[in-house]
Amino acid sequence: MNLIVSAIGQGLLWGILGLGLYLTFRILKFPDMTVEGTFPFGACVCVSLITQGTSPFIATLASFGAGLLTGFLTGILYTKGKIPVLLAGILVMTGIYSINLRVLGKATVGLLNQNTLLNTGMLRELPNSFPSVTLGLILLTLLILLLALFLNTDLGQAFIATGDNKLMARSLGINTDNMEILGLMISNGLIGLCGGLIAQNDGYADVNMGVGTIVIGLAAIIIGEVAFGELSLTARLVAVILGSIFYRFVLLIVLKLGFSTNDFKLLSSLILALCLMLPVLEKKFNFSKTLKRGVQKP
Repeated sequence: MNLIVSAIGQGLLWGILGLGLYLTFRILKFPDMTVEGTFPFGACVCVSLITQGTSPFIATLASFGAGLLTGFLTGILYTKGKIPVLLAGILVMTGIYSINLRVLGKATVGLLNQNTLLNTGMLRELPNSFPSVTLGLILLTLLILLLALFLNTDLGQAFIATGDNKLMARSLGINTDNMEILGLMISNGLIGLCGGLIAQNDGYADVNMGVGTIVIGLAAIIIGEVAFGELSLTARLVAVILGSIFYRFVLLIVLKLGFSTNDFKLLSSLILALCLMLPVLEKKFNFSKTLKRGVQKP
C-alpha cells in the first residue's frame, strides 16, 4: 500500500514538470533542452536555502524564480540572439551545471534533520507518503486553475496563437518574441518548482539529477494523450498529471519484476519511444479495426 501511495505522490509532484514541458512542447511546439538544467537548478537553490535556515516556503518559491531566470535566458538567446532554440537550451543547460556547483558548494547536499514543506504543519501528522500526495493535489489544483485562467485571457490566446502559426500571429499585431520568452519563463518556472519539490521529497539535491528529466516530462504528456485522446485544453492539463501517475505505476511494476533502479532511464526511453510509435503501429497493424471487430456482436 505504501508503494502505491508513494507512486501516486511521486506522479503528482513530477506532473508539475509535465505541465511545464507541455507549454513549450505542445503549445509553442519546440523542444526546450533547458529542462535538464532548470530542474537541478531549482532543486539546488531550494536545498541550499533550506540548509541555510530559510523557510521551506520561501525556498520553494525561490526554486520557481530560478526556473523563471533560466527560461528568460533561453528566450533571450533564441529570440534576440537568433540562436536555434535547441542549441540555446543546451547552452543554458551547460552553463547552469557550473552554477549549481557554486550554489550547493559540492555535488550533493542532503536535507537530513531539515524542515521541508513535506514535514511541516499538518503534513507532519500524515502517514508515510501521504504528505507528497496531499501537497501534490493542492499545488496541482492551484496550478491547473491558474494555467487555465491564463490560457483563456487575451494574453494566453496570443500565446497559443504564437505556437499555432507565428506568421499569422505577427500579422495580428502579436509580439511573438515576447510570447515565446513568456512561455519559456513560465515553463521553466514550473520545472524549477518541480525540482525544488522533488528535492524536498527525496531529501537531497544533486547537480546531476536533471539527466533524463525531459524524457520523464514527455512520457507524462504522451501517455496522457494516448490514454485520453482528444480533450479540451484544460482537460489536457489534467491528462498530463494522470499520465505522470500512470508512468510512475509502470516504473513500479518494472521494479517489482526484478529490474534494477539503474535501468529506469533506459526503460523510460523505451516507454516513451513505444508511446510515440503507437500511431504508426496502429496504422500498420490495424489495432483499431481489430478492437472494433472484437466488440461487435455476433
